[in-house]
Amino acid sequence: MSENRETFAAGVPIFPTMDMDFEACRRAFLTRDPRFDGRIFGAVRTTGIYCRPICPARTPKAQNMTFYPTAAACQEAGYRPCLRCRPEASPDLGAWRGTSNTVSRALALIEGGALDNGDVDGLAGRLGVGERQLRRLFKQHLGASPVAVAQTRRVLLAKQLIQETRLPMGEVALASGFGSVRRFNETFQQLFGRPPGALRRSRQEEASAAAGGITVKLPYKPPYDWAAIIGFLAARAIPGVETVTPKRYARTLAIDGDVGVVTVSPGAGHFLVAEIRFPRVQALPAAIARIRRVFDLTADPGLIGAHLSQDPALAPLVAARPGLRAPGAWDGFELAVRAILGQQITVTAARGLAAKLTEAYGQRIDEPFAASLGLTRAFPAPERMVGQDIAALGMPKARGAALEALARTVAADPAIFTPRADLDSAIAALKALPGVGEWTAQYIALRELREPDAFPQADIGLLRAMEDEAGRRPTPAELLTRAAAWRPWRAYAAQHLWAADADQLTLAKRTKTDAPHSKQDRQAA
Repeated sequence: MSENRETFAAGVPIFPTMDMDFEACRRAFLTRDPRFDGRIFGAVRTTGIYCRPICPARTPKAQNMTFYPTAAACQEAGYRPCLRCRPEASPDLGAWRGTSNTVSRALALIEGGALDNGDVDGLAGRLGVGERQLRRLFKQHLGASPVAVAQTRRVLLAKQLIQETRLPMGEVALASGFGSVRRFNETFQQLFGRPPGALRRSRQEEASAAAGGITVKLPYKPPYDWAAIIGFLAARAIPGVETVTPKRYARTLAIDGDVGVVTVSPGAGHFLVAEIRFPRVQALPAAIARIRRVFDLTADPGLIGAHLSQDPALAPLVAARPGLRAPGAWDGFELAVRAILGQQITVTAARGLAAKLTEAYGQRIDEPFAASLGLTRAFPAPERMVGQDIAALGMPKARGAALEALARTVAADPAIFTPRADLDSAIAALKALPGVGEWTAQYIALRELREPDAFPQADIGLLRAMEDEAGRRPTPAELLTRAAAWRPWRAYAAQHLWAADADQLTLAKRTKTDAPHSKQDRQAA
């Protein structure tokens, strides 16, 4: 497979894309190479089925095969998903395959439901491009139109729910985003040649992990550093909103006015297990999208790590943590509030302030399952903080005023934390928010907008991690220049540097604790 490259305006190469070289794709299928799972799909003209490279079925004859870069491209060409290898269970690497920044941002918006109640023209407008340009980019890089991508996600989610849960078919239709049960039935009859219920009857039913909850498996590309991401979340968990153990993360979550509970645990294979409980099943796609964002399930660690390892300073860090991810955020407003609270104080202190804020303004949750997990409140909605004297909770008046102004701004424009045309315009829009400077804007872009090239170059942890042997730290400008070679994965470089800095601080603390404290102790040592 050969590589194309789209570049930034400055000429810096970004996401490498794969041409569909027939022989290379054919070899991947013959060897059932898992490295290509989620990157290519093989369609068989004689059967009308498309498969993953790891499909256990006998590889078809070469003259009967065609290869596509996405499941959406296969379905737009008229093929239906294989019932053995289940393309809906493959790692979704669409946003990381190497396309373009515009396509990556569009995919994030589509996953968040941008085309459920909107059209392609509106999606293009949010990205700062024309509708024809967006369609051309999708065809060029994904082999399918934006609408086809959205429809494929809907169908594959429905198929997963049919085969992994006991939800009634009507609820599956609603949960996967179909406007009506009739449309749901027609789509499955057309695509699979059978009604949706036949897919469930063709195999043993799998009950949900707990009554009232929907349990789904969310695949990822290995390796995956679960310990690192659960440690990150545990250090920032707000009491009453989140509970974290080494093997489970749980929290309350608000979607479109409804408050539910999600729990996430590592699975027995290359997937996480999510249990989702909401009053309405229509919240399911949005909940899954947020889980995938927070746990960074669309990243390709091999691709990212290979690029960052070209820098001798980063190579040992990547080797030490090959599955490190960049944790996302559950909600843009929540993240912005946390970031402002954390300015110039420790993570622990910021967590304490967030707990006070939630206790004062968060919606109380009275639900037995939530209570059994220690979850009692939802993070405050912006409307509940408007007009409040937030500084009275124990923070500088300027910071409390900034939080109230931020809440007022977000309440007036809930879509303010959505991807923009490019990283620079996103940073500019975020810096216009009350209390948000360069560092906070870059941090929000990294975690909420999922900009893989966001980079808070003035962060003390990053500067400390890049100290030379003489103990000299680079200036923010020097670090930014050095980081140019890490593009378009500077956010992941930052994650590795933060992890290394945390290790050094822990080591220094242990050394200080273990060191002799008196003259007699030093002599004895």
